[in-house]
Order: sequence, then C-alpha cells, then structure tokens
Amino acid sequence: MTDIAQSQTDDSRAKRNVVILVLAQAILGSQMPMIFTIGGLAGQSLASNPCWATLPISLIVLGSMLAATPVSMLMQKWGRGPGFMIGTLFGAIGGAIGAAGLYYASFELFCLGSLFTGVYMSNQGFYRFAAADTASDAFRPKAISYVMAGGLISALIGPMLVKVTAESMVIPFMGTYLAVIVVNLVGSGLFLFLDIPRPKPPAHDAPLGRTRRELLKDPRIAVAVICATVSYALMNLVMTSSPLAVVGCGFETADAANVVSAHVIAMYAPSFFTGHLIARFGVERIVGLGLIILAGAGAVAMMGVELEHFFVALILLGVGWNFGFIGATTMLAGSHAPHERGRMQGLNDLIVFGGVTAASFSSGGLMNCSGGSAQEGWIAVNLAMAPFLVLAGGALIWLLMRPREAV
Repeated sequence: MTDIAQSQTDDSRAKRNVVILVLAQAILGSQMPMIFTIGGLAGQSLASNPCWATLPISLIVLGSMLAATPVSMLMQKWGRGPGFMIGTLFGAIGGAIGAAGLYYASFELFCLGSLFTGVYMSNQGFYRFAAADTASDAFRPKAISYVMAGGLISALIGPMLVKVTAESMVIPFMGTYLAVIVVNLVGSGLFLFLDIPRPKPPAHDAPLGRTRRELLKDPRIAVAVICATVSYALMNLVMTSSPLAVVGCGFETADAANVVSAHVIAMYAPSFFTGHLIARFGVERIVGLGLIILAGAGAVAMMGVELEHFFVALILLGVGWNFGFIGATTMLAGSHAPHERGRMQGLNDLIVFGGVTAASFSSGGLMNCSGGSAQEGWIAVNLAMAPFLVLAGGALIWLLMRPREAV
C-alpha cells in the first residue's frame, strides 16, 4: 500500500470522528455563547457590588483552568469518549446550580454553578485535540480547523436560545440556564459514536517523554503556548465586558446578544479555511496575522460606542482569535510525541486558561471600576490588550529569527 493510500485509509476514521466532534461543538458548544451573553447581566442583577458583575464568567474560566490537567489525564487513561461524557455531566450540573442561584437570588450559589460549567468548558477545549488524534500529518490542521468550525453553528443556536429563554420565566435568565441542562443531556449521546482508541498503557521500557519543564524549554512549544494564551485571554477580556458595554451605552439586551452572536460567528466561520491557509502560508504567518487583527479590534473599539463599532470590533476580535488560537494549537500538536500528549495538552490548557482566568477577572474591574461611565470602562478594557500583543508578537518574531535547524 502506498503512503498516499495509507494516509487516505487512516483519515477515513479521522474524518468520521471530525463529523461527530463538529456536531458536539455545534450542539454542546452553544451553551457557552448562551452563558457568556447573559452571565454578566445575571451576575449584575445578583451582586451587591457592580464590580463583581462578571465574577460568574471569571469563575467559569477559573474552573476550566483547574480542570484542565485532571481532564487531560483522565482522557489519557480512559479515552476521549468517556472523558467528554463526564464533561457534559458537569455542564448539566452547572446549569442546574445556576438556575437554583437565580431562583433563590443567591449570588454565591450562582457562582458555584459557574465553577461546574468551567469543567465543561475545559472539556470542550479538548475537542480540537481529539480531532488530531487519528488524523495524518497532512489532515491534522484541517481536522482541527473543521472541528472549530462547528462553533459557527453554536454561534447561531446559542444567542437564538437566549432570545427565546432569557425572559421566558418570571425570574429573568432562569429559563436560559434550564435550557443549558437540556443541551447537555441531548448532546452527550454523540460521544457514543466516537472512534478514538484508548491510549495504551506505556510499557515498562517505553520512553517516558520530556518533563513539563523540558517541554516548555522547547522554543516552538513555548511560543505556541504564549500565542495561544494571549489570543484566548484577550478575546475573553473583551468579550466578557462587551454585553455590559453594549447595555451600558444605552442599547438593549437583544442588541448585546446580536453582538455576541456576530462575534462567535466570526470566531468560527474562518475555520472552514484556516487549515488551508496554514498549509499554504505556514502556521507562523497565520498566528502573526491573528495577532494583528486582534490589535485592529482594539483600535476599532476605541473609535466610538455606536452599535456598528461594537459589531466591527467584536467581529475582528473573533477572526483574530481564530487565526491566533487555531494556529498556535496546530503548532503545538506537531511539537510533541504521542506519549507526551496527556502531559503537554493538560499543561497547555492549564497555562492558557490561567491567562484567560486573569483576563476574565480583570475584565469586570476594568469595565465597571475604571471610570465614571461605560464608555470609559470599555476604553480601559481595550487599552489593556496592547502589552500582551507586544509580548506574543515579540515571541513569534524571535522564533522566526532563530536558525531554521533550531526551529
């Protein structure tokens, strides 16, 4: 059998898995735009201090960070399917506790539900790695990209469900959190059809692979982690505050949902061709382009607070995240051995979501406590992007300037 035929045979299973993971991203992933659209607004209605309005969103990201390593190791031991089903269980529990927090008007209970939702969010982050598990080297960037593209459908489903459910009950937003439970119960069955072999236990004489410290000393891995962290953290920093900014500048909750919907569409729509762009132009150039577009998003946001400014800024924010994050993920996936997978992927998401957690906690404070108006807070949020974009851009330039054999 030729190498080409072997690759096509191998990728037939990978393509089947990609279809399932795309559906999971579309159906189960819809809960994230739902919660990110209303989480800050619901928190604002429950919190005694407006500076804590986005704390529930921040706790989702914190829960994701804390769960990253355990989730990765669990999948390394039990396989992707069982791991993903456990994630949907935590998503359903998070929705139930969030609904209870709204029912009892308990900010603390509402925040507890956010931590459980964070475990699901961490779990969803491994869909992209699962897409690469059975893919050939040639198909890997496309597999990752296609799975991320499933988020385009979630960007349509999530805000649509918010519009239908946010005011469907006497208690605002409670219907949305009950809908989250249904989404997790319906979507969990998809993983029964996933065909990714459970990793074999390492033999006694098998290579142990590099330690976490040794992995992070690899220049390509280090830059991939930095660029992924900055891309995701800055996207979260701005997106978390955007519903508060839209409503604070005199627009309606439905307008905030539409802005978030446009943003999430922009996050995932480019995924249909991001993998092809990486294959044609190289992963470093696509990551660099993503960082430039993120900078453009911040510039547009500071030009004004008309509804069109919010739409354009959040669309650019989504596209920049897509190129930066998918590119960094592709760079990372090709930089470690299979037996290092659990260790490296868990470490990567721990660092990434650590950065996202810090950004999310900062977002509410910058938005609500940096000035006397929503406009001043919004400017502060977008100005905060600059030093981190310089860091990631500098790291990428440093990698490209290294001798080719060193890279």
